[in-house]
Amino acid sequence: MPIAPSLRKIFPFLTWLPHYQRQDLKGDLSAGLTVGVLLIPQGMAYAYIAGLPPVYGLYAALVPQVIYAFLGTSRQLSVGPVAMDSLLVAAGVSALAQPGSSLYLSLAILLAFMMGAVQFLLGIFRLGFLVNFLSRPVISGFTSAAAIIIGLSQLKHLLGVPLAQSNQVQYLLAEALMKIPETHLFTLSIGLGTIFLLQGIGVLNKKYRWSIPAPLVALSLSTALAGLGQWHQWGVSIVGDIPSGMPRFSVPDWSPAYWADLFPLALTLALIAFMEAISVAKALEARHQHYQVEANQELIALGAANLGGAFFQCYPTTGGFSRSAVNEQAGAKTGVAALFAAGLIALTLLF
Repeated sequence: MPIAPSLRKIFPFLTWLPHYQRQDLKGDLSAGLTVGVLLIPQGMAYAYIAGLPPVYGLYAALVPQVIYAFLGTSRQLSVGPVAMDSLLVAAGVSALAQPGSSLYLSLAILLAFMMGAVQFLLGIFRLGFLVNFLSRPVISGFTSAAAIIIGLSQLKHLLGVPLAQSNQVQYLLAEALMKIPETHLFTLSIGLGTIFLLQGIGVLNKKYRWSIPAPLVALSLSTALAGLGQWHQWGVSIVGDIPSGMPRFSVPDWSPAYWADLFPLALTLALIAFMEAISVAKALEARHQHYQVEANQELIALGAANLGGAFFQCYPTTGGFSRSAVNEQAGAKTGVAALFAAGLIALTLLF
């Protein structure tokens, strides 16, 4: 029985699922497992940037990408936590609550719901064209500034000293300079060694056209060495135990006391996150001629992913540049790759 075009438009997975073939499974499985392995440390790292416990990065890597797999028009876009959104969450919510507090967590989840609602409504009313009015120089400057602040916000981990969280470069640098005498040298050597390893593998990949996954090598090597060498006994901070179990269903805190404060941030996040996702989706679409990315449906899909995620303790998410590129290069053919990645995240949380 043929599927109505209107139904395929609402649920894009009905376009590719009836034609799914066995050869698609190999690429989707490979890509899904690759992205899943990448998402585990990446999600926890982004949660740290957002000022949240690392397990919330895994929650955000699970539910939203499952929802997007069924509603999104891009077949390679990988949805989950990203650096820029995490930085905006930290910058905005930390002005209202102390990072690490229960209020901070509640506001981050409420922010995901509000952001998702904005994106969903923009998609329903077919307002995806609004992103075209964002000036490229403004976006370029914003992205560059975010990259600098994200890098500097990690100085406390690189130096092994406590630093106050701030989105102002001058304060970050000033405090870091004052804390230099307190630097934990073993922690600093580990951080610098990892950076040199990543850069060295990158140079070799470029020179000899290899495809060694530098982040995976660095992660595996440092994890093994930290475990065998008992680095935590030498004063090196480690992630520690991650709570096991799937994210529980819970209704976000609807308290209207913070709506007015969160709405400008939710609107900013909705537009920036959509611009990031649609840029990557369009770039990937150009390499695959058998489907088209539809901006308004992307807004609906991303909005639904954040709305649904908010009921499972997720903070704001969108499509990531690096993950989506890895997903495409690893052979992803359809949204089934996202389901495999989510399955790996779920197994990690359970066991």
